[in-house]
Amino acid sequence: MRIELVKRPQHSILFSALSPVVALILTLLFGLVLFALLGRNPVTAMYIYFVSPLTEVWQIHELAVKAAPLILIAVGLSVCYRSNNWNIGAEGQLVAGALAGSILPVMFPDFQNFMLLPLMMIMGMIGGALYAGIPAILKVRFNTNEILSSLMLVYVANLFLDWMVRGPWRDPNGHNFPQTIQFSDAATLPAIFPASGRASWDFVFALVAALVIWFMMEKTLKGFEVRVMGQSPRAGRFAGFSSGRIVIFSFVVSGALAGLAGIATVSANINQLQPVISPGYGFTAIIVAFLGRLNPLGIVVAGLVLALSYLGGEAAQTAIGISDKTASVFQGMLLFFVLASDTLIYYRIRIVRSRERAGEVVHGHS
Repeated sequence: MRIELVKRPQHSILFSALSPVVALILTLLFGLVLFALLGRNPVTAMYIYFVSPLTEVWQIHELAVKAAPLILIAVGLSVCYRSNNWNIGAEGQLVAGALAGSILPVMFPDFQNFMLLPLMMIMGMIGGALYAGIPAILKVRFNTNEILSSLMLVYVANLFLDWMVRGPWRDPNGHNFPQTIQFSDAATLPAIFPASGRASWDFVFALVAALVIWFMMEKTLKGFEVRVMGQSPRAGRFAGFSSGRIVIFSFVVSGALAGLAGIATVSANINQLQPVISPGYGFTAIIVAFLGRLNPLGIVVAGLVLALSYLGGEAAQTAIGISDKTASVFQGMLLFFVLASDTLIYYRIRIVRSRERAGEVVHGHS
């Protein structure tokens, strides 16, 4: 006996739209069970996780701080995934963008004028785009699996960042700590409303990126091209679309937005390069992309939900004494239920018994 997944002739539009909501509800229910097994009050834990981070104005700002890179990266990933290209290396592209965007404030600290921040953001996008172009070119020219190549390049980027901050870019006055010099005020991305919190302009970048990519995907020929090649490459080739160009285009867009997230996060929140500049935004953004149904506008909502889980996890560690690993379980459960819901919407489960399978084989031979 074995289990098979059989594609449904037609899937439910209603359930497809409600899938993220179902996944979130299931995550909450299993979260209640998880906290009960850990000996914590489930209702209190859920309040701390999803309500208490929204009770103060400064916490709303923190929500925007954590949501901005998730939204930026996930919006870029949505272009890749809708074109049926699997970019798993956004974390590395974020690091590449942070490194490229930090060239001016680290190597030319005396360069301080109104052009500095725009140049940093542009260089960050270029760095992320070029780094994402590596797995794209490898796939187009050598048919390399982009999942493996993009993922392995994450470790290359992280190790290169570690080497830079311990070697060539280490602050000579930093008491031998692995970090660069502090960015100047001119190289620091300012807060939107400095009087009430530290949410910076990277959140505005994320909202603008979501709108631009949504418009491109829904209203332009290039977006139509991406969708067609993702859904039916054969039909796209008959229409004269180039699969190679779509691979490179989708990876470059994805990498550029990941690179922008990298330099914006460093400039706004860290103000220097360190061995670790991201808590895993590039990987969490994969959950955000699918939770948002690969729709840039839905991704904005999904990014806020996942950012809320980050804040809630930090609050729960302090308030009820859970570990950071337990806090991360929420994100894993959410991704599992999103993928499980989508699978059951598009496929039905079929149990094939050995006797039935043998009958099919005999019938086929006859």
